[in-house]
Amino acid sequence: MLSLLVLALPLLLSSGHAAPAPSQDLERVGIVGGQEAPGNMWPWQVSLRHKEEFWEHFCGGSLIHPQWVLTAAHCVGPDIKDPADLRVQLREQHLYYRDKLLPINRIIVHPNYFTAENGADIALLKLEEPLRVSCKFQQVALPPAWETFPPGTPCWVTGWGDVQEEVPLPPPYPLKQVKVPIVENRECDSKYHAGLYTGDNVRIVRKDMICAGTTNMDSCQGDTGGPLVCKVNGTWMQAGVVSWGEGCGDPNRPRIYTRVTSYLHWIHQHIPKEP
Repeated sequence: MLSLLVLALPLLLSSGHAAPAPSQDLERVGIVGGQEAPGNMWPWQVSLRHKEEFWEHFCGGSLIHPQWVLTAAHCVGPDIKDPADLRVQLREQHLYYRDKLLPINRIIVHPNYFTAENGADIALLKLEEPLRVSCKFQQVALPPAWETFPPGTPCWVTGWGDVQEEVPLPPPYPLKQVKVPIVENRECDSKYHAGLYTGDNVRIVRKDMICAGTTNMDSCQGDTGGPLVCKVNGTWMQAGVVSWGEGCGDPNRPRIYTRVTSYLHWIHQHIPKEP
């Protein structure tokens, strides 16, 4: 059974519990096969927070407008309905070290969302106040409707990762990045059928999804909702939203993302197009 990348388990940062030293297993959580992102890259990356003992990271997102964040529907719906239960942290190099959490006043989950595996895994969050764009905080470009991001296109996925079996990601919780190739949808679908769905004609990878990744190069739990970006003619464009998949960096299991071009019309129903 496919394992959906759902909300992250709380990070154990309470007093009296020292974080363990980094290990090979811990390096596999979050971004798999990547490295710490340079401080001047990915200025649209955001961290979504919900309140437990403190405002904990549980999903990623991207700034697509001075007042709007794009994320995955499974990160916020249907469990989180009150905007007061969420905060947005703009791009920071290390989680929790210089937090300036921003409130939101609206959560919009795509009306066709049921589960990530069924598609429409996309949502919008409206910040209470519009941001002043700077060199540190910038929005990512949405692609034009005709952009296909052909197979083999080198793209990047970013995130702060997650925990496995309630083991915290080692401090200082750096933003990670990994370069992943786009995988053609039919090839990606056939990979997911191999060994699991032999003889099953049900399509797993749908038209509103896009695949990327290779063995040991992947996004993982806690990165969901974050952006998959590709550089097209010198412009970084968001091709996908981290959605779901089986394992993390496993052979023949590329990550599956919500295809942004499939939802441009819906996005612009709520967010005006840039002039």
